[in-house]
Amino acid sequence: MVAFACLAEGFGLWADSRASSLIPGKLPELRFASLTISGANDPQSARHTRARSPMSPTFAQLGVPEHVCRALERGGILKPFEIQAAVIADALDGRDICGRAPTGSGKTLAFGIPLVVSVDQAKPRRPRALVLSPTRELADQIASELRSFAGQTKIGAVYGGVGYGVQQKQLQRGIDILVACPGRLEDLMAQNAVSLHEVNQVVIDEADRMADMGFLPAVRRILDQTATDRQTVMFSATLDRDAAKITRDYQHRPVTHEVGEVKPDIEAADHRFWSVDKTERIAACVDVISTTGSAIVFCRTRHGSDRLARQLVQRGVNASAIHGGHAQNRRRRTLQEFIDGRVQALVATDVAARGIHVDSVASVIHFDPPEDQKAYLHRSGRTARAGQKGLVVSLVQSNQVGDTKHMQRQLGLKQPITSPDLSDDHTVPPRPRKQSDQQSKSRNGQGPKRQSQDGRNRSGPKNKNRNGQGPKRQSQDGRNRSGPKNKNRNGQGPKRQSQGRPHRQNRNKPRSGASSR
Repeated sequence: MVAFACLAEGFGLWADSRASSLIPGKLPELRFASLTISGANDPQSARHTRARSPMSPTFAQLGVPEHVCRALERGGILKPFEIQAAVIADALDGRDICGRAPTGSGKTLAFGIPLVVSVDQAKPRRPRALVLSPTRELADQIASELRSFAGQTKIGAVYGGVGYGVQQKQLQRGIDILVACPGRLEDLMAQNAVSLHEVNQVVIDEADRMADMGFLPAVRRILDQTATDRQTVMFSATLDRDAAKITRDYQHRPVTHEVGEVKPDIEAADHRFWSVDKTERIAACVDVISTTGSAIVFCRTRHGSDRLARQLVQRGVNASAIHGGHAQNRRRRTLQEFIDGRVQALVATDVAARGIHVDSVASVIHFDPPEDQKAYLHRSGRTARAGQKGLVVSLVQSNQVGDTKHMQRQLGLKQPITSPDLSDDHTVPPRPRKQSDQQSKSRNGQGPKRQSQDGRNRSGPKNKNRNGQGPKRQSQDGRNRSGPKNKNRNGQGPKRQSQGRPHRQNRNKPRSGASSR
C-alpha cells in the first residue's frame, strides 16, 4: 500500500508538472516526494524538494511582478540566489515552506519578495504579515531590506531597546508587514497596541537561534494568535528537533527546500590559529585588520569589548564596540558605520553578534576563545559569506592550547597552532568603502576622525575650536574655553567669575570643535 501510494503521488506530481508546462509564462517543475513507513499515515511526513534547473531562472520567470523586478534591479539585484530560486515560486503559490539555508545565502529576499507581492493592505493595529526575528539588529536589517523594494507597502519593525510610544504610533497608522522580536511583540499585544488576528502570512526566521535563545514558547503563543488559515514559512540553519516541532504543529504539508551543506562550510574561510602572549593580542589584531581592511573581533564581555575598542583606536584602527549594554540607537549607528566602511573593526560580544548580518566582512578575530564549537562556527560565519573569501584568526594563549586542539578535532580543522604570520599573499580583498567626502575627512574637511576619552568618534582636528581660531584652553574649574584668555563672550573685556556659586561638576564634556557656554 505504501509503495502504491508513493507511485500514485509521484504520478500525480508528474502530471501536475506536465500541465504547468503548458501554461504560458510558467516554468515547468518537477517535485519528488518520498514517504517513510513510520510516517506513512502522517501527511506532515511528506518532504518535497524542487529539482534543480540546469539554468537559473530570472525573478520574472519565478512569477515576480515587473515593478518589483525593476525595484530589485535599481538595488543591483539582478539574479536570484539558489535559495531564492527554490523558494519564491512556492511561496507565491501560498504553500507552507520549511527552508534550511545558511546565514548569508539570501533568504531574506526568498521570503521577503513573496510577502511584498502578495500582502494585503492593513488596518490600524492589524498587520497582515508577520516576520519573527531573534534579535533587534536582524529585525532592523530585514525591515530595511524589505523597504528597499517594497514601494507603497508599509513595513514596520518592533523590538526592545526602543520606547513603546514610537512603535505604538506606527502600529496605529497601519503596518502591512510587521518585523518583530517575540518579546517586544508580546508586550505590545498585552497593551492592546497590536492584534494578530488578521495576520495570514507568517515567517519565522532563524528558528534554530530562536530555540537557542529560549524564544520558541513565545513563538508558539504568537502563532496561536494569528489566522488559522495562514501561510507559515520557516527558515533555519538546521532542521533539528526544535524546528521539526514547529513544522509538526504549525505547518500544513510544507515544501522543504535545503540549500548548502548540512554542516556549515568552514572550509570557505582561511582558518589560522596563532600562539600569542596576552600582551601580544592587540598587535596581532592590528596586523589582521590593517591587512584585510575590515574585521569583527569577538570578546567575551561587554567591558572587554569597550576596552579593546579603545586600545585599537589608540593604535590607529578605527574601531567601535557593540554589545547589549549600548542603547539601540547607538548599536544601530555603530553597525551602519561598519557597513558603510567608516568603522574598520567591530568589537562585539557573542550575544550582540547574533544580530550582525553584514556581507563583505574580510576577517573574524577570536580575541577571546569561543565557549564551544558551535560558538566558533557562529562567530566564524560572519566572514566568507555568499561565496566570498574570508580569514578567521584565533588568538591562542598557552593555557588555551588544550581546549583549542579539542575543538579543532571536533570541527575537523587540522591547521597547526603557529606564530602570528601574514607574510604570505593572503587573497582576502579589503572591503569596499562607501565613496563619499566623509571617507577620510571630517564634516568640515579638516582632518580624520579621532576618538575622545568616552570612546565616541569625533570629527575635526583636535586642537581647533569651532571657528578654527586656535587651540582650546582649559580654565581652572575644568571647563573648556574658546578664544583668548582675557576676553568675554563679546570680546569686550575679561570674564568675571562669581565668588559665591560653586562650579557645577556634573556637566557633560562638550564636543570637540564646539565652544562652551
